[in-house]
Amino acid sequence: MGHGYDTGRLNLPFTGICTFAKKPFEPDWSRLDADAAILGAPFDAGTQYRAGARFGPRAVREASTLFSFGHAGAYDHEDDVTYLGPDVQIVDMGDADIIHTDTVQSHANIEAGVRAALRAAALPVVIGGDHSVNIPAIRAFDDAGDIHILQIDAHLDFVDERHGVRHGHGNPMRRAAERPFVSGLTQLGIRNVSSTAKDGYDDARAMGADILSVRQVRRLGARATAARIPPGARVYITLDIDAFCPSIAPGTGTPSHGGFLYYEVLELLQEVAQAHEVVGIDLVEVAPDYDPSGSTAILAAQILMNLLGFVFHARRAAG
Repeated sequence: MGHGYDTGRLNLPFTGICTFAKKPFEPDWSRLDADAAILGAPFDAGTQYRAGARFGPRAVREASTLFSFGHAGAYDHEDDVTYLGPDVQIVDMGDADIIHTDTVQSHANIEAGVRAALRAAALPVVIGGDHSVNIPAIRAFDDAGDIHILQIDAHLDFVDERHGVRHGHGNPMRRAAERPFVSGLTQLGIRNVSSTAKDGYDDARAMGADILSVRQVRRLGARATAARIPPGARVYITLDIDAFCPSIAPGTGTPSHGGFLYYEVLELLQEVAQAHEVVGIDLVEVAPDYDPSGSTAILAAQILMNLLGFVFHARRAAG
């Protein structure tokens, strides 16, 4: 079977206009027609420490060209599967418009993008931006049925309100738990000195959260950890890059040592994708200027591409 290299352009990773994985660009959100739609959310005004995640979508898109897989998908010899072949259509929606100093309008624009993807029956994949972009992303699911949130993160992000701030990057899981369509949360990787006080942990558990540290996940293993998500739950995955050890992901605003390594997260995501319908994804807090090597953005792109491969392979296998 030919791979299409004998006709057209070779289209190497470093050529052309930079969309996610070199996929088609669709700026008209009323015309979306795809299995997955990538939305940049370059907003970082919700951060409490080092800014820079506004450049995350651009960096992750550039890194993703490394994983554009030519014309034939990506064959994984361990799984004996070709992931993201021509039967999976992915488009890049571009970025939601960000209005500097205006969190309300910026979040509304992000929400509009996620709603457009859902209307088109495409899997919304949001690239942040700080973790506050999860708030409008989750809001967009208000008429899409119940969802369970899988959060992979160093921080609990369950602050209710601090000095009047309710929509910053320390608040998203609290805001999510308040939504009647969010049936529960599985919060993994939470560790060390956290941004959330003890009462936040008490509140999270009272509102349906299952909280595990990196060490607790390691003791359980990927399969047993994934099995803690309720059977049949439709899962929204929010992945903060600071869930990873800063030895492999230094490019983030609030690094926390003791984080996950690559395969720990990859194997967990594969288990979840095989057992559950994944209905939405965001990946946040890549701040590329803190990592001159670019490896954090490459890690983010690689995780996203693999996760999309797992999700659509599982969907095809399910029929």
